[in-house]
Amino acid sequence: MNYRKLKEEEISLELFAKFQRHQVVTKCWRKVDQEWCIKDIAFVNDWTQEEYQMLVTCLKHTVKTGGVVFGAFAEEDLKGFVSVEPQFLGSHQEYLDLSSIHVSEDMRGKGIGKELFVRAKAWAKEQGAKKLYISAHSAVESQAFYCAMGCVEAKEYNPEHVAKEPCDCQLECEV
Repeated sequence: MNYRKLKEEEISLELFAKFQRHQVVTKCWRKVDQEWCIKDIAFVNDWTQEEYQMLVTCLKHTVKTGGVVFGAFAEEDLKGFVSVEPQFLGSHQEYLDLSSIHVSEDMRGKGIGKELFVRAKAWAKEQGAKKLYISAHSAVESQAFYCAMGCVEAKEYNPEHVAKEPCDCQLECEV
């Protein structure tokens, strides 16, 4: 795997030509009466062409405004990426937002997500952040990854993230 920062001009639909977002979800974490529990919630998560276009727009904006996008490449093919926004969050301005982290379905379980997460943490620390904030997919497998990375429930929830994705788990990780 080759890992590197992406430049705004290289972020395009073509970059994602061999990226497989596909994820079959059968169980998700939900907070019920202030307690976390696993619920049988089944769906397939995949991106449409319009969602890929929105992703391209968002990632370009991240880089243009001073954030970072790291990519993981197998030869020339993008197989994973992570993005961190440049604006500080929280009442003490101690968080930077890990806005996305995804590994192509054909490359999961090979340590790519871990390496991308480590790079995101290091970049956030260089910017002066104390923690990463993650509004994370609630699928059991996704949460197991974040737990393995040292993430815990956020002490302070970001209201914009909660409003946008009410079923996400709001997490933080010290950098």
